[in-house]
Order: sequence, then structure tokens, then C-alpha cells
Amino acid sequence: MESIKNSSVRVRFAPSPTGTLHIGGLRTALFNYLFARHHGGTFLVRIEDTDKERSKKEYKDAQMASLEWAGIISDEPLVFQSQRMDVYEALLNTLIEQKKVYRCTCTDQEREDRARAAGHTDNFYAYDNFCRNTAVRADCGIPFVLRFAVPKTCTEIKVDDLIRGTVVFQKEQFDDFIIVRSDGSPTYNFVVVVDDNFMNITHIIRGEEHLVNTPKQILLAQVCGFPLPQFAHIPLILSPNGGKLSKRDGSVDVLQYKKDGYLPDALVNYIARLGWAYGDQEIFTRQELIQFFTLKGVGKKSAVFDMKKLDWVNSLYIKKLSSSDCAKWLKKDVCEFLFENTLSWSDETREKIIAIYQERATIGLELCTMIMEFYKGPDQYEADAVEKWLNKEVMNHLALLKVQWGVLEEFEHEVIKTTIKEFCTQHDVKLGVLAQPIRIALTGGTESPGVFDLLAVLGKEESIKRIDRLLASGVVKN
Repeated sequence: MESIKNSSVRVRFAPSPTGTLHIGGLRTALFNYLFARHHGGTFLVRIEDTDKERSKKEYKDAQMASLEWAGIISDEPLVFQSQRMDVYEALLNTLIEQKKVYRCTCTDQEREDRARAAGHTDNFYAYDNFCRNTAVRADCGIPFVLRFAVPKTCTEIKVDDLIRGTVVFQKEQFDDFIIVRSDGSPTYNFVVVVDDNFMNITHIIRGEEHLVNTPKQILLAQVCGFPLPQFAHIPLILSPNGGKLSKRDGSVDVLQYKKDGYLPDALVNYIARLGWAYGDQEIFTRQELIQFFTLKGVGKKSAVFDMKKLDWVNSLYIKKLSSSDCAKWLKKDVCEFLFENTLSWSDETREKIIAIYQERATIGLELCTMIMEFYKGPDQYEADAVEKWLNKEVMNHLALLKVQWGVLEEFEHEVIKTTIKEFCTQHDVKLGVLAQPIRIALTGGTESPGVFDLLAVLGKEESIKRIDRLLASGVVKN
């Protein structure tokens, strides 16, 4: 484990507000956050909103809400690229004067025609530097882009990646690339270099899909005289079948996980393990993640997103909650409707029922659904359960048992348990033969928490009412 803390470490997460935050983006933010916290450094958020048409405030708000819910908060005010256009323009003018950047009026058709004439037959061809030595004026009246003049002395670019090792790019792999579009908007590769320098970023931790951009950004930083940050490109997240992560596989808005009833610490725990490992440990507290996280623990191999594994992790976190905290969480984040539609229950009763069902739930929405179904009681009974467990003799036993319950002064767990066991002894009935029919009466089926717990929390009046409903249902023919 890296033991030396470095408060000068500064990292950033830089989303574009052109959509909501998904799992891949959240993991990138988390790895940056954990790296900064582990080293006692600074975690920052930059909004890359230079795309005026696609950038939306509602997307930015949703992304920030996702990060806040996950407990990943910027240590300094947000930086917006749209508010720094004058900075980019000033630097571009300097680079043009220094002939490190030049105006290019070549159209796509002109570039293609020249490439075909030169014998190129493939669909991709490098720009031929046609305008590099042509003095195109800013007021030429023709649309132009700004291209970066790759230094002629450049033959290769080495990226010393903290995860992937040394990656070498040959000059032939890229050309004099565009850094300002014809509409005047700067491109990603240019503005990130300027802003990373402005924000004093020391480490750039991002997805491996950005690795191809890194040599361009290194060249730009060098000609601008900026110190180079260290780079670390984390592996992709794939679906279980090895393809791109889709909505079906879990690639949905992070806030949807909140609505479905995933606890933020559970989701953070799970995605931290997507591409990172600390021995064989699976479950981590937030403080343990900060303590143990290092880039040495991040592998090169793509990670696989497994919803079943996430559900398992989430179920463990749900079980750890007190019934009171679980109730507060459900009401705040998941299903306020549960509380609005169970008004006949006291808060104490509701928490007791939550405690009973917590052990069986993987997500909050499932927990709410189970509790709501229990609250309403069965309106029909599972056919297989009826066929297996109900007959005339059993129905007679239920009728007799409810009469005994009627005279009980207390209807608590131990009293109920003793009464049912004594009844079974008196009538020579096995406990399971009677317990399952009671469970059917209370819930409609045989898959439920302990029957004594359910009876106690429902109370005598409601329990007898549900027994009566089953007896009157006609599911067992005379």
C-alpha cells in the first residue's frame, strides 16, 4: 500500500452535460475521488460544456445530484469551460503568432480529392498539411478551422501510463489535428489541456477510451509550456457477454439506482471493485476504500458488470441497516408511497415489518413491494400452495385455532408460538402442516418470513380476519 501522503495531488472528474451520469462515469469519478482522499489531495469537478447545442443545465444538475448522492463532492467550486472561452482565444492567438497553430480552409472534399490523386484508397488518410505554410488570414471570408502543427522533429510519443505501462504512438498515427472547429468552438483535446494546467491537475485518471487522445494532449501541453500531469487509463466496463454495457446490463442513469433502492455505499462498494482489487476482499467501508485504494490495484483487464453481484452487495448493506434507518431511507429515496398507503400502521409497527422483510430484499423497491403486498393481504392464493397444503381437515384446524386466538389477552410472538405448538400437540398435527396454511392465509403463498413474526406484527384482529377470508374463499371444496 502506498503510505506516503501527498497533499499536492490534484485530480479532476470532467463530465460533459450532454446526458445523465452512468456507471462508467461514476466509476471514473470514484477512482479520482479515492485517489485524492488516499493521498490527502484534492478532488475537483470540471463541467465540459463547450458543446452549446447538446449541453443542458438539467443534465449538469442530474450529474451533480448523482455525485452528491454517491458522496463524491468536489473540494473546490465547479469549473465551467463555457466561462473560459476568452482564455482559450487568447492562448490560440499566441499559438498562431508562434506558428504552432495555423488556419486551414480545406474542405473534406478537397482533402479527399488530393488523397485520391496521391494514390490513397482507404477511407482514412492523414491531412496533407496543405495549408500549413499558407498564410490564411482571419478575415479571408472563407470558413476555416485551426489545426495544431505537429512538430516536424516529432517521430513518436511515449505515454508513461501508471496502469498500462509505457505506450508508444508513432507520428504516422495522427496528423495536424483540428483544435478549433469552423464554427469557432474549441475541441476537446485543446481545452482539456488548458484547463488541466489552470487547475494544476497532477494526475489524469480516466477511461482507456481516452488513451488515443493522450499523445495529442501531451504535444499540446509541451508547445504551451505546461507541465505534464501523470496519466492513468482505467479499463472498460463490459456487459456479461463481453460487449458494450447496455441499459439491460445496468447502463442507466445513476439516479435510477437511487430510485430503485440501491444504497449509495453499496453501489460505491460494488463499482470500486470493477477493475480494482485489494486481495480477495469484496465488502469495504468508505474509509477502507480510501485507505486501500491505489492505482497499483487497478488492472488492465476490462471489468464485467454483473447485476446479480450488485444485488448481492446491496442486500448485505440493507441487512446492516437498523429498521429505523431503513425506514428513513425508504421514505426519503425510494418509496414514499409505502408510508402514504400504510397509514393504519404506526411507525413502530411499520419498522417491525421492515425488520422482518429486510432479510429477504435485494433492493429497496423490492422491499417496499413486499411490504405493500403484506399490508393489503392476499386477494388470491397460489394454486400450488393450495393444492399442497390445504384440505378440509386443515381448514377445520384453522377454524378451531382462530377461536383459541380470540380469547388470548396477549398476542405476542412467544404467546402465539406456544399456542400453536400446544394446538399441534393436542390435535396430533405437525407444526409445518399448520404453519404453512397460516402463512397462505396471511400472505397468499408459502414464501414469507416466519409465521410467528407475521402474526405478532399483524395483531390478533387482522390475523383472524385473514384466516376468515381464507376459510370463506372456497379454495377447498366441501
